[in-house]
Amino acid sequence: MEIRGKVHEIGGIQQVTESFKKRDLIVAHAENPQFVEYIRFEATQDRVNIFDNLTVGEDIEISFNLRGRPWTNKEGVTTYFNSLVAWRVTKLAGTAAAAPQHNVGDMPPVDISSSGSDDDDLPF
Repeated sequence: MEIRGKVHEIGGIQQVTESFKKRDLIVAHAENPQFVEYIRFEATQDRVNIFDNLTVGEDIEISFNLRGRPWTNKEGVTTYFNSLVAWRVTKLAGTAAAAPQHNVGDMPPVDISSSGSDDDDLPF
């Protein structure tokens, strides 16, 4: 799965156990600009470094897997957890994937004066 958004927050590497580490990335996803969603992704083990070259405010596309697992406490109550596990991050600004932006001031002037031909069929 992939989504596009802006980097909102980059977490530090957390050494959870001696053999397990993870890192969080918060992405502001605005499918509807009025309702921005802040989505937490995690990278684990050797993938924690994929967030190293990111900066807050940068436009990205993030590829991830949706994971779910149950956990049963001492009383026998089962709770379910979901995780969005990132495996690739692509910067969008300044890449070929980003569409070029054109401002009116960037466009050359157009000569709309008569070209010398009188066979203009416009009524005005």
